[in-house]
Amino acid sequence: MDATREPDAATLAAIQERIDTSPFHTWAGIRLTSLGDGTAECTMDVQPHHLNPYEIAHGGAIASVADAAIGIAVRTRLRPGYTHVTAQLDVHYLGMVRVGDRLIGRGRSLHLGQRMGYGEADLVDGDEQLVARASATFIVLPPRDG
Repeated sequence: MDATREPDAATLAAIQERIDTSPFHTWAGIRLTSLGDGTAECTMDVQPHHLNPYEIAHGGAIASVADAAIGIAVRTRLRPGYTHVTAQLDVHYLGMVRVGDRLIGRGRSLHLGQRMGYGEADLVDGDEQLVARASATFIVLPPRDG
């Protein structure tokens, strides 16, 4: 698989459309704000439904932004018709965000093979303070028949 294939405009538009219409991403408030060859930036404005009992963003909400940013970055390098699913997500929590804060996930695709992909992301707040660092492995799935 050619890991340096520049995605065409139609591929990038399809990825943007997929995220814009995803029920989960819409509910969570995760938006795709930047997309390139092997990169993606997602943001989430922290709302009350993102909080844990300590009134900071739940780790699962932060992990969701990380998974989206890395997964979308990997998706920009997939061959047409191929897709992927998360096999492993590892998040190291280094800070916190509260209601009203913006969480920014900057994902990058670092490896894409025939069957597996790998990427990483930094998650920062609106002041560019590091909140978490994540890595993920994805299973690459070929086009479905029919």
